[in-house]
Amino acid sequence: MEHLIWTGAPPQLRDPIMVCAFRGWNDAAGSATSALTTLADSLPVEQIATIDPEQFFDFQANRPTIQVVDGTYREIEWPDTEIYVATPESAPRDLVIVIGTEPNLLWRTYSETLLKVAEELDVVTVAVVGALIAEVAHTLPVPVTGLASDPEMVSRLELERANYEGPTGIVGVIHELCRRRDIPSVSLWAAIPHYVAAVPSPKAALALTALLEGVTGVAADTSGLEQEAIDYDEQIDRAVAADSDVEELVTRIEEQQRSRVEASLDVPSGDAIAREFQRFLRRRDAD
Repeated sequence: MEHLIWTGAPPQLRDPIMVCAFRGWNDAAGSATSALTTLADSLPVEQIATIDPEQFFDFQANRPTIQVVDGTYREIEWPDTEIYVATPESAPRDLVIVIGTEPNLLWRTYSETLLKVAEELDVVTVAVVGALIAEVAHTLPVPVTGLASDPEMVSRLELERANYEGPTGIVGVIHELCRRRDIPSVSLWAAIPHYVAAVPSPKAALALTALLEGVTGVAADTSGLEQEAIDYDEQIDRAVAADSDVEELVTRIEEQQRSRVEASLDVPSGDAIAREFQRFLRRRDAD
């Protein structure tokens, strides 16, 4: 059975970048899919393909839903993976936008199916985004960690280097498969405060959207997310202030997070050390 279903002939695109987000374990507080939905809503998009869910989902774990359409009949909505193209005229390149649900089964086959799309469309870079629960404070800027096959991209985007070890999701699998196939890729992760993990986080979605603009060169209309992020901070502030135990917890996390940032700033990078050493050698040779 063919997993990939094209709606028509694969289009010819301009140096496209594929951006992907998946609901589920990789999408704490709905931040990653919210970022891509914001991007897709800002651009002229056209659906070009889907991945049939039949082989990849346990429908008792990810149940399809029924919706009433026009008040006349009920329609089943399956946990599909939808693939769109965006062709913004003012941008230097086109985008392939992938929004789906993390599959339950056959992760390698699923990932290879996605990369088949990337190869068919001559994608130059794959960017996968996710969000995870961490001990961070909502009062501070959203920490975003990243991995990239191009170290210059990590430096240019001023990402914290990801040092996570442990269970991974489909985002990690796709990023690793890209590495094995020599397809340039970047993986971006936003950290969500664990004490509000059940609340959608427009603040984290906004941070991911900004970084995606740095990766793709394509801007999204984030005005709605910006207002939602302001409202989010105000609502969380009120909830925290109403509980002294939680307020104490947040204060402690703030102090720890600031200490980690300050410690990372105090230690020069390997590149900085190398540049300084080269300057020292040039001065010595001149003397």
